[in-house]
Amino acid sequence: MQENLKFDLKTHQVIGPGGALPVAASDQQAHRFLMLLEGECMGSNICAVAQHHGLSRPRYYQLLEAYKNGGLPALEPQKTGPKSNYRRTDQAVRQVLRHRFLDPAASPEVIAQKLRQTNFPISLRSVHRIIADYGVQKKTLRTQPQKRPSASANSTRRKKNPARTGGRPQRGTRGAATPG
Repeated sequence: MQENLKFDLKTHQVIGPGGALPVAASDQQAHRFLMLLEGECMGSNICAVAQHHGLSRPRYYQLLEAYKNGGLPALEPQKTGPKSNYRRTDQAVRQVLRHRFLDPAASPEVIAQKLRQTNFPISLRSVHRIIADYGVQKKTLRTQPQKRPSASANSTRRKKNPARTGGRPQRGTRGAATPG
């Protein structure tokens, strides 16, 4: 009877002699458990079972060990990547802020260099992030654009052209000049 129990990856169902049980496609914990069930209880080839589920043989054994030690919750996918901020430690953040307050004119490049000299392995980008997070950027003075003189001021600067009398119209105008 155990030979009839199988998990179909395409339909995401456990199929047995009495019917089928659907498993959500996004439920990785259930998929991993069913893989272990198929590998350990059905007597299937471990390498073939792992490949069928898209995992390697060593990963199968890692999951089996995790299940043996922690049960079903141990099969829940864990967050990948660093678990803590190992470069921007509290001490490194305090040192960046300390250097910023001691010398507000110091650039992030200088602060990063000072920290590296005191055995804090920190990048320039991390120093920029710390400064931005705590809002201790240098204020830059922006010059105000000069105001243009008003139209009435311009009118007094214009040269007074004597009115033209008759003749050909001036270039760029639409008709004869009007005496004024």
